[in-house]
Amino acid sequence: MDTFRFFQFQVYNDAKDLYKKVLIASEKIKNNNSLKDQTTRSALSIILNIAEGSAKKSDKDFARYLQISLGSVNELVACLNLIYNIGYLDKILYVELFKSSELVAKQLGGFIKKLNNVNS
Repeated sequence: MDTFRFFQFQVYNDAKDLYKKVLIASEKIKNNNSLKDQTTRSALSIILNIAEGSAKKSDKDFARYLQISLGSVNELVACLNLIYNIGYLDKILYVELFKSSELVAKQLGGFIKKLNNVNS
């Protein structure tokens, strides 16, 4: 398992949980496949950039990929907000997804800060 070190990061596991929730919630999106696809792609991008970045040789490179993941979290939240405003999500589900996204964003921010402090 040391080969794939991303498995040991809590943020990776929490991002996977968020992705599962987004997949379930995206089933509520009717007649708007582009919004549905963009929402699920942004959630998947969070996970994949954590995994890809963890294979980089330097902390600086890894932090850059985590920054991309953080951008994908922001993209996901924008999609969720739009989906909620259109009426595809009820408030309870929207708040749950928002809080899960916020948790992942905070973890990524802390991880980025930690990696950047190592390089200072």
